[in-house]
Amino acid sequence: MSRRAPTQFPFGHLTADAGASADPVLVEIVQGSLASVEMEVETAIGRTSRSPMIRDAHDFRAGIHDRLLRKLTGRSYSALVHPVARDFLIEEMREGDVFFHNDVYRSEGGIGHLPDLCVTVPVFSGGRVVAFVQAFGHHDDIGGAVPGSMPSNATSVFEEGLMVPPIRLWDAGVPNRAALSIMTRNSRMPESLAADLDAECSACLMGARRLGELFDRYGVETVESCFDAIISRTTDTYRREILGKIPVGTWTWEDYAEHDGVDDPQLHTQRITLTRTPADDPEGERLILDFDGTSPQAKGPINHCGDYSDGVFLKKWLAPILRNLADSPERMAELDVNEGIVPLIEMRFPEPGTLLTPVFPAPTNARTFVILRLLGVLAGVVAKAVDGNMPADQETIRYTGVYGEDLEGRPYLMREVLGGGSGGRYYADGEDTIHVVPDSRNLPTEFTEARFPFRVEALTLATDSGGAGRFRGGLGYEKHIRMLKDGHFMSIADRSILACWGVKGGHAGRPFEVTIDPGGPNEREVDALADAEEIKAGEVVRIRTTGGGGWGNPLDRDPALVVRDVVWRKVSPEAALASYGVVLTGSLDDDSLSYDEAATVAERASRPEPSEAFFDRGPGYAELASGAAYAEVDLV
Repeated sequence: MSRRAPTQFPFGHLTADAGASADPVLVEIVQGSLASVEMEVETAIGRTSRSPMIRDAHDFRAGIHDRLLRKLTGRSYSALVHPVARDFLIEEMREGDVFFHNDVYRSEGGIGHLPDLCVTVPVFSGGRVVAFVQAFGHHDDIGGAVPGSMPSNATSVFEEGLMVPPIRLWDAGVPNRAALSIMTRNSRMPESLAADLDAECSACLMGARRLGELFDRYGVETVESCFDAIISRTTDTYRREILGKIPVGTWTWEDYAEHDGVDDPQLHTQRITLTRTPADDPEGERLILDFDGTSPQAKGPINHCGDYSDGVFLKKWLAPILRNLADSPERMAELDVNEGIVPLIEMRFPEPGTLLTPVFPAPTNARTFVILRLLGVLAGVVAKAVDGNMPADQETIRYTGVYGEDLEGRPYLMREVLGGGSGGRYYADGEDTIHVVPDSRNLPTEFTEARFPFRVEALTLATDSGGAGRFRGGLGYEKHIRMLKDGHFMSIADRSILACWGVKGGHAGRPFEVTIDPGGPNEREVDALADAEEIKAGEVVRIRTTGGGGWGNPLDRDPALVVRDVVWRKVSPEAALASYGVVLTGSLDDDSLSYDEAATVAERASRPEPSEAFFDRGPGYAELASGAAYAEVDLV
């Protein structure tokens, strides 16, 4: 059981029959209306916010929740309403109220680090609260020791910025100017912060009006019956289509973060023991995720508060991985992740003081190293259960940026959340340069060059970054930035030693790396965790993001696909031979590139048998594991 007491709002239903009597046509109308409102809120935020992280990179999400605090929409994850309902009586809320929080330890697990600011607006019909509209996003700066509020060597949350527990930011339509003044005063980018908050508050208020119209049109009882039907349908669908693909049994797997910004690089373990219970289990057919064996909390900022409210946020964060078990990619895309998955997952957390159960005031700003890794750990442990029919690993988020003074002497901060390659799948290659946050994107070159003192000289796919396999891992980015004025580079990134793992004979992808002045007199590698690496005017920063792991033995890949990849510059001619055993003929220069079939067969036959390990972690694992080629849990 969780060590944190759940909030006073356990999972339940709004109607006696859990929506069974709801008109199925009206359920579709209501569900479509919710998706429309959610998208309208996000569009309004994107068009009226100011910071590049929100406006251009789109690193924010909206969500719609019912009065039982259940998430109804399924496009993406979102934060939780629980901390607001815990600290403010729902019966005393008024139209025009806007609630705000970013306090990691008071967010019930819904906020992972202080730059994620969350606004919540109650929806009214007939004079009472019937739902909530919420938005949260990653903002430029909320104070703390370094620009961007993500100090890589923080040892306390107090170094990471301003902590705000749930407060009433707007009271019946009247903004709390004192609170806004305190927040903007603590930010290095006060104008952007004020504009972003105004955009988010206004958009959520607009969304609340739209939802109120839905209740007014059909009646509260009817709409709430549809809400129950939406949630119940998700529960039934996942039980039937997803849980049914996992055999009854227990499996264990683990993966690691490689550094915490304070101690020397080491294996910071995140472990999941997965148990699939039978249909006749007294407590129900479900998945049990036991995190026992996870490492102690780190000194540095890679901890994540996952065990609040019985892990409700973490359940919804991890559940999209399970969609990979759907019958087809098309069916996978149709499956929503809303509150309906909560009854199907039980989480068991270790005692206080681990990476997932940190004790205040442990720092958390780089908690992506843990929550992203957990996506891979769940994928890996499920892969053991289903003979590898899950994607290989991906690491599709890291923060990089530069800051200083621009050509006019004004302070600036440019941060970007670059994606990476996704893992190869048992039926297809991984995707190139995806991002874990849906609809997010890299910053447009035209905007960054107009606003910041640098030029973007290249933005390409990183050749050979995807892990070799029968189905190749997706490729990461390669980006070159030439500074026009002295500045500082920052990076919050993992997977610079440990690579994205391959599965069932697939090879690991290439790790993250940053090089300053490549090929020049001052060429140097930059640590993946860096706050203030000096860059001189004229120097180039080369960023290469991670490639996804490969799936299956690369010697089983169709040689024609390898030739195609070489033509497309996704695989180098050298890697075609070294990784895939394909003997190329002809030339790229005159479109005559092909392969020698007999020589390729002979070359592949001469290669040694693949490792007995089910997973390939890449050469960096041995560096941190005293020379071991694989972990005991990597065997099946």
